[in-house]
Amino acid sequence: MAMARDDGAGGAQRLIRAAAVAADADAAAALAMRPYRDLPWLEPLADLGDQPQLRTLCVAAIAAGLAAGRTSGWGPRLARAGLRMLIAHEAATVAKNFVKRRVDRTRPRSLHRPGKNHRPTPGTSTAKEETSFPSGHSAGAAAVARAFAREFPEHAPAAAGAAGVLALVQVPRCAHYPTDIAAGLTIGLAAEAALAALWRARPASASEPSEAETEPSLCAPC
Repeated sequence: MAMARDDGAGGAQRLIRAAAVAADADAAAALAMRPYRDLPWLEPLADLGDQPQLRTLCVAAIAAGLAAGRTSGWGPRLARAGLRMLIAHEAATVAKNFVKRRVDRTRPRSLHRPGKNHRPTPGTSTAKEETSFPSGHSAGAAAVARAFAREFPEHAPAAAGAAGVLALVQVPRCAHYPTDIAAGLTIGLAAEAALAALWRARPASASEPSEAETEPSLCAPC
């Protein structure tokens, strides 16, 4: 019994040490990107993954789909995609906020301040510079991109690529560590997967009017 407890304690210590080493490597990777922080295009690109911008994109997709109408052949799909994107984004936002309120981690850009720590620790801070983990931009971008791909699977690679770019640029701007990005992407995909389990996407052929239905026949009576 005592030997089992010793083995368990030793395993926990090894896990803690491994996590510390990983966090140190994580911080080193983030700080190595600091020279690129002042690139003029970095901030405008990164801001595209912020909550207001992603919500605007979702609402724009809904509006465009509704405006196009059923006769367009893609309007209903786009409207559904926009609604799906918006719900997935909000679910991912709730999930990442739940984690952020329970984990304190100083953002890379603030590590130079005295007493700051790059390692995640249990905490309740709501200060922006102490809530690096997880990346909200990554969570929102992943959720929106995957939700869009549910309705437009033919554009899934492009959507995933765009989400990946919005997530990865958070590292050179010194807003997040790589593991913050990974955690955010995981949360976003999980939130969207939960939505997809409740609301299954319909194949386009089953929900859109066919060409015969949308185009008048030359032989149809006047």
